[in-house]
Amino acid sequence: MSFSTDTPAFTLHRGTRPLLVSMPHVGTYLPASVSGRLTAEARTVPDTDWHLARLYDFARELGASILVATHSRYVVDLNRPPDNANLYPGQDTTGLCPVDTFDKTPVYADGSLPADDEIAARRDAVWRPYHAALAEELARLRAAHGTIALWDAHSIRSVLPRFFEGKLTDFNLGTAKGASCDAALADQLLDIASAVPDHTAILNGRFKGGYITRQYGAPAQGVHAVQLELTQCAYMSEVYPFAYDEARATRIQPALRAMLETVLGFVEAR
Repeated sequence: MSFSTDTPAFTLHRGTRPLLVSMPHVGTYLPASVSGRLTAEARTVPDTDWHLARLYDFARELGASILVATHSRYVVDLNRPPDNANLYPGQDTTGLCPVDTFDKTPVYADGSLPADDEIAARRDAVWRPYHAALAEELARLRAAHGTIALWDAHSIRSVLPRFFEGKLTDFNLGTAKGASCDAALADQLLDIASAVPDHTAILNGRFKGGYITRQYGAPAQGVHAVQLELTQCAYMSEVYPFAYDEARATRIQPALRAMLETVLGFVEAR
């Protein structure tokens, strides 16, 4: 099965301060070569990290660079290694080109799963351009500022038995078990998240950071990377059509802004 796309893999806003916000799972675009083979459920792209650009609309005002994916993770998952290695050995995960949803229902209606050559084509057309842009923007910021930060923004349904028991913690901060970010900064971020009323927070719990956090975070080289996996119930409806909830979002946006400001303050003091 051949693959082609007529849509660029990302949009990039270049900011003026030493912070790049990456949103690898917000894309919803399905090229015709993919969408025609999907189930009706999969065509609604339910496993999208919905509305994050809106939730983080203050990031541009803060001077951050913002990299936003366009294609659905069902085309190719930008937060997986290019060789499709499991980031959480021993735990169930979806792959580089997912064949089932988070609820473990089939993505492909007719069983026409992507073969190796199609996976390679998707990787070349979408995955590689996104990561090239990410690496180039980090390099630009490093040249301009020295010490910089990468914030990898994610969200997920709060109840997903496939991946975790019960209801997920609301703010899931990940620093690859401390390898991708200075520990003092991570602790400050956890303190901010933990102070949000009626919400919960954890550092390096179920979600410790995916490929992006682990690949690009290098504190010794001046790049501090943090992944935040938010529960979607904290700012939106978790059922179709996945509507944004302004009242809920307003309750957590001050903490999100405070975390990004803390990150900026940390790296700009270096």
